[in-house]
Amino acid sequence: MQTHPTPTQTQTPRPNTVLAIATLSSFINPFMLSALNVALPALSSELQLDAVTLSWVPTSFLLASAVVLVPAGRIGDIVGRKRIFQIGLNLFLVATLGCALAGSAPVLIAARVGQGCGAALMMATSLAILTAVFPPRERGRVIGITVAAVYVGLSAGPFLGGMLTQQWGWRSVFWVYLPLGVLLQLLVSTRLRGEWADARGEAVDGVGTLLYAVSLVTVMYGISRIPSWRGAGLAVIGLVLFGLFVGWQGRCRQPLVSIELFRRNRQFAFSSLAALFNYSATFSVVFLLSLYLQYVHGLSPREAGTVLVAQPLTMAFLSPVAGRLSDTRGSRAIATIGMGLTGGGLLLLALLGSETGLIYIIACALFLGTGLALFSSPNMSAIMGAVERRQYGLASGTVSTMRLLGQMLSMGIATTVMAVLVGREAISMENHEGFLRAMRICFVISAVLCGLGIPASLARGRADPR
Repeated sequence: MQTHPTPTQTQTPRPNTVLAIATLSSFINPFMLSALNVALPALSSELQLDAVTLSWVPTSFLLASAVVLVPAGRIGDIVGRKRIFQIGLNLFLVATLGCALAGSAPVLIAARVGQGCGAALMMATSLAILTAVFPPRERGRVIGITVAAVYVGLSAGPFLGGMLTQQWGWRSVFWVYLPLGVLLQLLVSTRLRGEWADARGEAVDGVGTLLYAVSLVTVMYGISRIPSWRGAGLAVIGLVLFGLFVGWQGRCRQPLVSIELFRRNRQFAFSSLAALFNYSATFSVVFLLSLYLQYVHGLSPREAGTVLVAQPLTMAFLSPVAGRLSDTRGSRAIATIGMGLTGGGLLLLALLGSETGLIYIIACALFLGTGLALFSSPNMSAIMGAVERRQYGLASGTVSTMRLLGQMLSMGIATTVMAVLVGREAISMENHEGFLRAMRICFVISAVLCGLGIPASLARGRADPR
């Protein structure tokens, strides 16, 4: 097997330069996601979207990202992670411009698909580059910093997104990204020297890529059409195709996803499964709370953003601490405690009603943020620490795929429950009781998913601190 050597010392960038690029890219995407969540009611009003179509604005991004992520990580290992990162960044910039100029729901959703593809190329490679540059003893610390950047983006997004939407409309959420993206491209072009392609000469699994993409699209489109029988049938077909994908990966010589890695590497397998449960439980929280605060409580976008900032701000503060703890004490106990606290926070949110005070909502957000911070950094460090150097791209892609599959499942649950209880009509003050019931059911389901994630987190075994 031919491999690409590690860049020479003259080519290798300074570790802090790589950390700065990874941190900025980790900030940008979640910033846009959370800012857009606050802008959704204004967007829905202007483009006249019903509840199910509105849910496709975030879901289309997640679906495109999930489809592209797995092959992107593999391609990055083969042709170069820096090259794939730059292609993704350029695609994201162009698609963001398309979102800002969109005049209809189909155009906006198509541009969101483009954003999702670009984001996937970036996510699949940035963590792999970072892990390759820093030594194992510092992995938890630097991953904790990038996770903190994610949560800073999530923190700034609701507040700034609310201000932007209130002053200049929902399109400003996309316009504000463009200078940040250009700055990131300049950093990559001028400061990120060298290339990483530890699997150069290997092949990409085309059959597996096709099966994976078609199965995900079919499942998510089918879910959006539930409760119709056609929608349920499509979802089942998609699950069957995904089963065929898993079977094919087990037989393929150079698979997109190493089934053997899941079979033989207990720490990798159960840490990845725990991540899937955690993201499945938590991603729709901000989406639902943004609608709740604006439709039920009547808050402005800026006011709703100010309330929503509590959870990610807590995560941003605690994630580096959790990462450092995992370097010295291991990931298992810290991540499992975080999963349990997250489930408790979701159960508290399931008690929300039309008269619930904002203090209670903020307290729930702080509780939930603490749990997520304790889980995310240690769990991610455990996944990256469980594989060899040549598998960093694959592992990075797997981490991001677990996140996106979980986020997609989370939005799929929210979409299905709202389709049943709210129907294909716009959310308004007149039908907010149906929305409240749907929201509570979603939070209960999410808490159950966290409960299932606790044994998965414990089952990873005790990894030695690095």
